[in-house]
Formats: sequence, C-alpha cells, structure tokens
Amino acid sequence: MSDRLTSLDASFLYLEEGTTAMHVGSVMVFQPPADGFDYDQLVQIIEHRIGAIPRFRQKVRDVPGRIANPVWVDDENFDMSYHVRRTGLPRPGKDRQLQDFVARVQPRKLDRSRPLWEVYLVEGLADGRFALVTKTHHALIDGVHALDIAHVIVDSERGEVGEDDDVERWEARRPPSSVELVTEAVVDAVRRPTQVVDLVRGGMHDAVTVGMRAAESAGSLLSNLVRTAARPAPDSPLNAQIGTARRWVNLATDLQNYRAVRTRLGRGAYAEDVTINDVVLATITGGFRTWLLNRGEAVSSSTVVRAMVPVSIYGDDPSGMYANQVMACVVNLPVGEPGASIRLHQIAFAMRQQMEGGHAVGATSLANLAGFAPPTLHALGARLGSAMSRRIYNVMITNVPGPQSPLYAGDAEMLSTYPVTPLAKGQALSIGITSYNGGVYYGLNADRDAMPDVEVLAQSIVDSLAELASGRDL
Repeated sequence: MSDRLTSLDASFLYLEEGTTAMHVGSVMVFQPPADGFDYDQLVQIIEHRIGAIPRFRQKVRDVPGRIANPVWVDDENFDMSYHVRRTGLPRPGKDRQLQDFVARVQPRKLDRSRPLWEVYLVEGLADGRFALVTKTHHALIDGVHALDIAHVIVDSERGEVGEDDDVERWEARRPPSSVELVTEAVVDAVRRPTQVVDLVRGGMHDAVTVGMRAAESAGSLLSNLVRTAARPAPDSPLNAQIGTARRWVNLATDLQNYRAVRTRLGRGAYAEDVTINDVVLATITGGFRTWLLNRGEAVSSSTVVRAMVPVSIYGDDPSGMYANQVMACVVNLPVGEPGASIRLHQIAFAMRQQMEGGHAVGATSLANLAGFAPPTLHALGARLGSAMSRRIYNVMITNVPGPQSPLYAGDAEMLSTYPVTPLAKGQALSIGITSYNGGVYYGLNADRDAMPDVEVLAQSIVDSLAELASGRDL
C-alpha cells in the first residue's frame, strides 16, 4: 500500500497560492575549518543523514480523479545536485547581499514533481564565512517521517562524514500505476468508512473550541473559521494585499541582554512570571512603536498591534532543539504605551493570563482544525498564519528556543541561525526568532511593496532592546 498524505498535510498543497508559498526556511551562517568547506562535503553530509529518512527522496503524486489524498512515491530519478545547489556572493560579501539573495530564492515555490526541499550553499561571505539556505515544504514536515532539512544537516558534534562511513543504500521502489492508486483509494474507503465522518465531527468540535478560546483570549475576536461575530483586529499597515516579491532582513542580538532585563524585574510581585519570551515581545513592541511613528502613523495611548504568538514553554537556558510544550496565544502588543517597562509588564500579564488561565489555543486543536501537525515551532507559526483569518491578528511572531552550545556541519561551526517564516495571505510581515548559543537571532520576512522600510523596523527593534537593557524606566 502507498504512503498516503494525511488530510492535514495534503491541505498545505491545496492552500498554496502564487503569493503564499507553503514552505519554511532557514539561513545558517558558518565559519569553515582551516582546510575549508566545499559543496562535495555538504552533499556527503546530506546523503549520510537522509539515508534513514525516505521522505527526502519521495515526491507527491495525485490519485486520478482526486478521489483520495495524494500519496508519497519514491522519486526514481532523484537528483541530489538539483536539491543541493551552490552559489556565491559578489565581493565584498556583505550581510546585505545575503539578505537580498534570501529574499529572491525563498518566495519561489518548490517543484512538486520532485521531493519538496532545497538547500543552497552560499559562498563568499565576508570574513571567510559561508551560509546554508534551506527550504522545506510543510507537507513534508510531519514530525514523524521527516523534519526540516536544516535540522538534518547540523549536529552537536564536530566531525567530517567520511567516505568509509556506513550510508544506508537506497533503491527506489516501483511507483504505483494509476489503476493501483485508484484501487488502493477504494480499499482505504472500504476499510475506514467512518473516517470522513470522524474528521468532520472532530473538526467541528475543534473549530468551536478554538473559536471560543480565541474570543476569550483576544477580546472577542472575529474568526472566519468559526463564524463568531466579534471585533476584528485593528487596522494596521502590517495587513495588506501582498505580491510575490519579498524583502528579508536578519539581525543578531545577545541573549544576555534579555536575561538582564528579566533579572532587573526582581522587585515586582509577579517578577518570577516574566519570561524571556515576554522580554522578546516587549522588544518587538517598542520596535513597532518607533517604526509606526517614523511612518507618520497615528499612535495614541490605546494603539495596539495584535500578534499571533506560538509559545514554547522553556527556561532561560534551554538545552534541546525542540520545546516540550507549545501554546498559540493572541496578544495585543501595547505600542501606544511610551514606557518600556510598562509595556513589558502589560505583555507579561497578558501572556500569563492566557497560558495559566487556560485561554491559550492548544496547538493540537489548531492542528486538527487547520491541517497541520507541527514538528518545529517555526513550522507551527507559519501554519497558524495560514489557518487563521487576517482579521484575527496583524502579525505572526514565532520564537524558537535553540541549543545553547555550538552546532556543526562537518567541521564547520554554525555561528548564527535565522528563520524565514512565510507570509500568510493578507500579512505584510512575519517575524521568526531563534535563540542559539548565547544569541537571539531575528528573521524579518516582508512583502517587498508593502514593507519598503523593513530595515527601519529592524533597527527599531535593536534600539528597543537597548532601551530595555538600559533600565532607564525600570
């Protein structure tokens, strides 16, 4: 029997549009060893690591007449050189040139006639560095059979993958014929006749649950998914009709600054409830405030930016790649509040209310409703954005805790890692954040026409963190 896509994963093939590519990406910057790092080494690493993960050599095939979900079939003409590509930046190899490259390649949809992933080796960065830019489709990332290709490449131990190392031999299975696909679909329907009814019943229950919790946590929000009449998200330049062109900006900050801000709050009654994630959100809130003022937008004491925030529950020093618990919250960022410390306390209180008061929307319910089972927080964030109406929130912010020790691709040490979260329909900006080895790294993905000043926002975020860290009003 063929390996059939679940309805959850198949939906990401159906939801993909020209302006909303359904893949998640990453940009990892490395320092090569003294003897260098080249394309052949990267191919060797990937061949070695995906040996036990068949999904990376499989493609999607539709069932004739679409009488059932598509299936995964082995790609008989699998071509590693197509998926792993080599390019270089012109001198002087500045970060801005890397940003422009990412903005060009990330919006391009993956070829559905091939396995749904790509990796770019980008050489020529200043100071001898190189970057790996990855793209992985949400339909492939199911958390069981395959993860983001970026997680496959890096390892916690330094070391080359040698030619003598055991690599699982892979031979493509014969693809099923059209007749076999139809026959298997009929057999599945006979064996599980109540599947559709169960899916509909479960989906309706989850829709009601999600709708009720969204309304409670975000102040009677309007969800097109559950048809709940309520107040929509505030008007914002962050919501706009988007095209296919993007701007992408990355910025690096020091995790210690966020910890210092959190420690300085030790005088408050609820200080122990302020998390690093709250400090990150307060930093972004201050950045939004400055950005809006620079745009000449009207900012009053009641002005807010509504954010969809998939939250991982973790401490100050996460040691693993993945979080154990995920919640999706809708929070109003108080950009109208001029005081940095007051903004932080308001955000911490709002987040605590949702997570401890049972008002946060559980990731499982969202997965059942929207068609995704999140393997990583950034995948969750991107999928949430596609599931929820633009009228519910203004911007998506995902914050993923990463390991606080170095990772390697062969002997090359990863210096920094930046997420590239896709834009949902009607969303001009998405923000992904990853903490790694003492740093907090931002990736701002924006529509090229709606956000020509995304670099101003990036600098405003840096300035906002400096304001919080200075403690002038704490």
